[in-house]
Amino acid sequence: MSLPEVSYERRGRLGLIRLERPDALNALTMAMIGEIEAVARAAEADPAVFAICITGAGRGFCAGLDMSVLADHAAGRAPGPDPARPRSPRQAMMFSFLLDITKPVIAAVNGVGAGGGFVLAMMCDLRFMAEGASLITVFSRRGLIAEHGTSWILPRMVGLSRALDLLWSSRKVDAAEAYRIGLADRVAPAAELLDAVEDYVAEMAATVSPRAVAVIKAQVHGHLASTFDDAAIDTAAVMAEALAHTDATEGAASFVARRGPAFAPWPPG
Repeated sequence: MSLPEVSYERRGRLGLIRLERPDALNALTMAMIGEIEAVARAAEADPAVFAICITGAGRGFCAGLDMSVLADHAAGRAPGPDPARPRSPRQAMMFSFLLDITKPVIAAVNGVGAGGGFVLAMMCDLRFMAEGASLITVFSRRGLIAEHGTSWILPRMVGLSRALDLLWSSRKVDAAEAYRIGLADRVAPAAELLDAVEDYVAEMAATVSPRAVAVIKAQVHGHLASTFDDAAIDTAAVMAEALAHTDATEGAASFVARRGPAFAPWPPG
């Protein structure tokens, strides 16, 4: 029996997705990409899961597309789009579905993240990196362009000139530099990387509203393309909904009583 290429386990309130091709630095097959989405969607639907983490087995995070997939593309053997499942341009961007997952998605970058692995890390909401980990865009070294939404998302993370530098040069960015320029949100010793993610999620799960987190994620992504006035109008509407929700009552009551909150689960039953 072949081993699974993607595994899943729940650690407290954290749903942990692990890429399981360590001998290939977790290079992606087409089946793996579909499995990651299926598992992430299942974790999103589980009210016991507050946040999702994606990491790699062994010494690599994700080396991008497997060489066999790249060879098929180069030789024109890659399968075309399935006419039975039409996709929008946004859906064609690898791992773009993670932007729509309503729960926090954290990349635990335990080793090299290159090409498609870089894209995977970018599409996550936060990036925790091991001290010896690195990220590299790769595309220009393959004669390619800024693929899969990186021209949109990377400048918003690190600024225009830094994004151009990383995309043009395809140079390796270590964890220290990634943290300095805003590409990484936390850096931890390799042996403590998942503990750092678990601690972060456990504290949030004990103190903040899962519904509020979901709404805030939608606001932040939705307002990226909005004017300030349009964002203000939208905020007024979602604020009215928040004030009418039981979480607002519980948030105030728990603060007054100086106790931990008992917020409603997400997604709602």
